[in-house]
Amino acid sequence: MSGAERTYDVVVLGGGSTGENVADIVVRGGLSAVIVEPELVGGECSYWACMPSKALLRGTEVLAEARSVPGAAEAVTGEQDVAATLARRDSFTSHWDDSGQAQWVGSAGIDLLRGTGRLDGERTVVVTDADGGSVRLTARHAVAVCTGSQASMPPVDGLDGVGPWTPREATSAKEAPGRLLVLGGGYVGCEMATAWQALGSEVTLLQRGGRLLPGLEPQAGEAVAAALRDAGVEVQLNTAVTGARREGTEVVLTTDGGEEFRGDEVLVAVGRTARTGDIGADTVGLEPGEYLSVDSTLQVEGKPWLYGVGDVNGRRQLTHMGKYQARQAGAAIVARARGEQVETAPWSPFVATADDVATPSVVFTTPQVASVGRTAAQAADAGLPHRVVEYPIGSVAGASLFADGYEGTAIAVVDTEREVLLGVTFVGPAVAELLHAATIAVVGEVPIGRLWHAVPAYPTISEIWLRLLETYRG
Repeated sequence: MSGAERTYDVVVLGGGSTGENVADIVVRGGLSAVIVEPELVGGECSYWACMPSKALLRGTEVLAEARSVPGAAEAVTGEQDVAATLARRDSFTSHWDDSGQAQWVGSAGIDLLRGTGRLDGERTVVVTDADGGSVRLTARHAVAVCTGSQASMPPVDGLDGVGPWTPREATSAKEAPGRLLVLGGGYVGCEMATAWQALGSEVTLLQRGGRLLPGLEPQAGEAVAAALRDAGVEVQLNTAVTGARREGTEVVLTTDGGEEFRGDEVLVAVGRTARTGDIGADTVGLEPGEYLSVDSTLQVEGKPWLYGVGDVNGRRQLTHMGKYQARQAGAAIVARARGEQVETAPWSPFVATADDVATPSVVFTTPQVASVGRTAAQAADAGLPHRVVEYPIGSVAGASLFADGYEGTAIAVVDTEREVLLGVTFVGPAVAELLHAATIAVVGEVPIGRLWHAVPAYPTISEIWLRLLETYRG
């Protein structure tokens, strides 16, 4: 394809779930689109993040639930089949074969170019394939950068030389390492510590700060730390790793306190960085390696033809928020292509607001942590008048039926002037399925007085809503 030139209405850099959704929306709106993807169509979520990680965790979760119910517990006479769990994981990634996803792209009326795409000035992308051939793409209306993010590597002396795992290796490993060191106590670190400990690894989790899951309510990190320790994970808080080396097959991490921790593999899970280092950002006046600064319609500031959608803008690095942003950006691109006025006020149907203070997220540890909106600390930082209401989930009838000895906590942050929910956090088994009700209440700013009439079915865990409202009313 060397020297070829093609023109589309929209060029999408990155064929992950965000890029797929941008392309789908604009094609449904009557525009032509091409996706440029150098790796697997479907992206991080399908092959190295959400799907394989949750498949690794699900068996552990099911066994814990069964063992907490007398009668069912007696039926559990063995341990988890690691090979079968890994095989099920592989099925969810389609064995890292993206032919099914590529077929969907074609069926949706979207063209696909395999290769590395780089910006080359305004509305122009040059795609280079594996054989060195190239094609120049011109976008009539927009280029959407959906290249996502990649794992960060902290400045630890010697770390690059020990062959560290990133989340990609942690979710695609073919066997459980004998000893796994996990550097970082956020979502990925906690989930992978949970998964591999249950699948037979001896896990040590090293967290630089004083608690796990530092962006969530303190009770969440405390509960997950306690559960990890109960499962046999060594959790080390306030531990800064300063050096790494290999001694034979062993990885050795040293800390600022002079301690050494040894393992067979080390997973680095300390955050993400923008995947913009090699996309030609400098050809359009942007800084390579930096997140793209965008407005509320995901348009790159000062570049009316360029959009930064999903992880690449650094706003909310979650698959569902990337898809949400894609829908909003796609709608804005279509409207502008038609010559329509695109309002950027909060009420506009084209703007992305949910990723501001109403983002839902789940940490699939044991127990689960499901949250949406502001924490109590975030409400205080924003200067909002608020009150925090807590209730033990295990005290509702549905929870006691779900599992003997059910332990969990529900936390609601209420705006005391407007009497609406600012944020909700649930910690406990199976609480992920409570989250969407909380998201609707937070996003919709449903008054507490109206929520009182949303009567939960008895006996379900959702009765926790009634108990929270009763506690708030006093």
